Amino acid sequence: MNSPLLSVVIPVYNEEESLPLLFARLMPVLESLNRSYEVVFINDGSRDRSLSMLLECRDRYPGRVVVIDFNGNFGQHMAIMAGFSQARGEMIVTMDADLQNPPEEIPRILEALESGHDVVGTVRSGRRDPLFRKFASKLVNRLSNRITGLKLNDYGCMMRGYNRRIINFINQCKETTTFIPALAQKFAMNPVEIPIAHSEREQGQSKYGLYRLIRLNFDLMTGFSLIPLQAVTMLGMIVSILSLSFGVFLLLRRLIVGPEVEGVFTLMAISFFLMGITLFSVGLVGEYIGRIYQEVRERPRFVIRKVWSHED
Repeated sequence: MNSPLLSVVIPVYNEEESLPLLFARLMPVLESLNRSYEVVFINDGSRDRSLSMLLECRDRYPGRVVVIDFNGNFGQHMAIMAGFSQARGEMIVTMDADLQNPPEEIPRILEALESGHDVVGTVRSGRRDPLFRKFASKLVNRLSNRITGLKLNDYGCMMRGYNRRIINFINQCKETTTFIPALAQKFAMNPVEIPIAHSEREQGQSKYGLYRLIRLNFDLMTGFSLIPLQAVTMLGMIVSILSLSFGVFLLLRRLIVGPEVEGVFTLMAISFFLMGITLFSVGLVGEYIGRIYQEVRERPRFVIRKVWSHED
């Protein structure tokens, strides 16, 4: 079959409430483009009716929809990687199924790709998230840019566009944990960021709790930079020098003033502080070692149960 111009890759995990509205808004937008397209849905181990609804959508739009069914839940980024492996378009747009990023923004992303940009990042304008989440997002964005050396203003927005060259490079990467926007930015020659609308989730619940967000940011920071390890090394050197200086001070004070029991709690506080730094450093090193362990096992990044492609 001839390759379409545009592929839209959408991971789905327990989104039966959002899917009907997604179909109703997405497909008319794609039809209005007057360009060949396909939609690649990845069912990431959903336990509700998401898979059957995706297959119903495929039946309504024959030759336009591909459905990939995972044998379990492997996470958003691995689902997108599986979608990239099946997408045939010259331009690829990724988006979530929860409609917080409107499908109506796809023409603007496509326009930026057609103008020569190989990666089109997006920045959510007028975010409808709680104040704490917006503050934490800004803090993480700045910290991530410092650590990774990248220049992304919104790491959390997955509605992005890529040309085929970037997708080919991404498909060659075999790491078991990755962060796709940062990975694409590493390969990009002419990236751009555009503002897009952001809406509140109308149906269902967010799949990203605090723990998953922390894990995702660990993947980003440890997968694209050694700066955290180097920072811990420098911190260890500074603490060692300060500890040695303090020990010399205590020895001289004992020789000049004599033994005393004052300051015991201060010493305990310093000891607890140093133990906290030690545990944090060990945990950080463990993060890197754990990722090395995952890579050397060479287990499949995801397991596909079945693919309903154009030919089926």
